[in-house]
Amino acid sequence: MPEPTSFTSRFTSRRGLLLTTAAVSAGTLLTGCTSNDPKEEPAANDQPAADDKPGKQVTIGFAGPQADHGWLNAINDNAKNRAKKYSDVTLEITEGSNDTAQQIGQIETLINKKVDVLVVLPADGKALTQVGLKAMRAGIPVVNLDRIFNTPQAYRCWIGGDNYGMGLNAGHYIGEKLKGKSDARVIELAGLDNLELTKQRTQGFDDALKNYPNIKKVARQAAEFTVESGQAKMAQLLQAQPKFDALWNHDDDQGVGALRAIEQAGRDDFLMVGGAGALSAFQAIKQDDGVLKATVLYPPTMAASAIDLARALGQGKGVGGLAEFEIPASITLYSAVVDKENVDQYMSTGFR
Repeated sequence: MPEPTSFTSRFTSRRGLLLTTAAVSAGTLLTGCTSNDPKEEPAANDQPAADDKPGKQVTIGFAGPQADHGWLNAINDNAKNRAKKYSDVTLEITEGSNDTAQQIGQIETLINKKVDVLVVLPADGKALTQVGLKAMRAGIPVVNLDRIFNTPQAYRCWIGGDNYGMGLNAGHYIGEKLKGKSDARVIELAGLDNLELTKQRTQGFDDALKNYPNIKKVARQAAEFTVESGQAKMAQLLQAQPKFDALWNHDDDQGVGALRAIEQAGRDDFLMVGGAGALSAFQAIKQDDGVLKATVLYPPTMAASAIDLARALGQGKGVGGLAEFEIPASITLYSAVVDKENVDQYMSTGFR
């Protein structure tokens, strides 16, 4: 995990931005022969295909959960749009379901169609491990996207976000902003507490705050990744905590509701850091007339990178820029901090 010992307010400058560009800008990350002479630098989610020269035709099956959240909808859009950039890729995409039995059935249909490669974002990694194993045993390599299967035998490559890193980077950003303030108080609006990712985000946040003895976390409330829950739980926090200096909210979708509660309460006496990278958060950060000052990324462009990886697997290629003949077994994306200093760079990647 990236854990610099000292941070500046421009947290992602230089090393952070270099790492994030590699992770978020899917076109610079992967596969084959990338042009060494780009005419201009395109927007992060509009990078040219990683290898513009057509190769072996590859059929990629894509199965994800129901797109009932802005981030999940962006996952689907990134996969579809990336596949369109390749004349040698055919994308077979399922409708998506949060019902594990239904999603297993959708993946088995793709297996029976004998797709060349599978990209799977499971609704439940543990519950879908067996169907990942089934695909691998059938000779169909699996790119496991974000929610990980129980065993590496169920996938050829895993690519996903860094939940611990989100909390770590949010905590360091807040810590640097409050390091000159004695007896600083922070609160946390978490996501669903029954999810391992929520625990990882909280752990990263708590570990970062250990570097700042002047800061104490005085409250934590779990919401449900929805606008409604964000508003309700934030209202409770505001009532229980009449004075604090900073808030970390795990998710920008529930952050829409949290900001409503904050506005209704007439509060502007603290700074807020969000999570994931919604367009609405980027816009608020750029406008800079409210409490939201930054957000830590959990980039949905990972789905575009998963298509790059799947194409590489189908064509027997490695990753551009690395010496190895094969693609890596796992890729963890970097959770960059986006604030007013660098928000324009990321605006095009924001999801609705």
